[in-house]
Amino acid sequence: MILKKTIGITGASGALGKSLTKIFKSKGYKVIGFTHKKKNKTLNKDAPDKWVYWESGKESLLEKNLKNIDILILNHGIYAKTTNDLDYEDSIYINAISKLKIFDLFKEIALKENKLCLQKEIWINTSEAELLPALNPSYEISKSLIGNIVTFKKNFLTDKESKKLVIKKIILGPFKSELNPIGIMSPEFVAFLIFYISKIKSPLIIISPNPVSYILFPLKEFYFVIYCKFLKFLKIFD
Repeated sequence: MILKKTIGITGASGALGKSLTKIFKSKGYKVIGFTHKKKNKTLNKDAPDKWVYWESGKESLLEKNLKNIDILILNHGIYAKTTNDLDYEDSIYINAISKLKIFDLFKEIALKENKLCLQKEIWINTSEAELLPALNPSYEISKSLIGNIVTFKKNFLTDKESKKLVIKKIILGPFKSELNPIGIMSPEFVAFLIFYISKIKSPLIIISPNPVSYILFPLKEFYFVIYCKFLKFLKIFD
């Protein structure tokens, strides 16, 4: 008997989160939706099987909800539209630090509390803004930060750890949502491609109308692979 895998999706009440939930449920997965919105916990055939309400700054409280998840998709984020100091702080915390804290919790579960040694996966939505202009400095800085941290963490996994935890980055071009009402792609189309591209054994899931992204991001990841191998060779880190 094939066990039904459990998917956890942060930002599940947003446009992409809803579309990801719908396609994963249609394929037989159980979905746990993580949301900041207390009034968005409807249960129907297209909604998550379970809602988990959480708050930024209290990521440690999510540990028990992460333990039974097979694939965690870190999809939450904000797009602050001014350059106020507070917007920089909020963008960096929510788009990067918050994701990093949840990432580390899940990594700990996958590597140290995973008694059955089942392979778990974590996919992080970093966006094209990790490298390319998004007409929003605070957004670009926060996405670049989480993108680089995740790439470093992936490359510093040991071979044994890599068998227990698969790390993928989701690189998306502009899609239509509350944060970006003039996005070119539909969230349904993006979710469809995320699901099917994820079946390929690649650390990158790139979906963009910009052909440059399909060149720049693999090159960047290759550079980091070489750089991290060099750091390991120098034995700078334990």
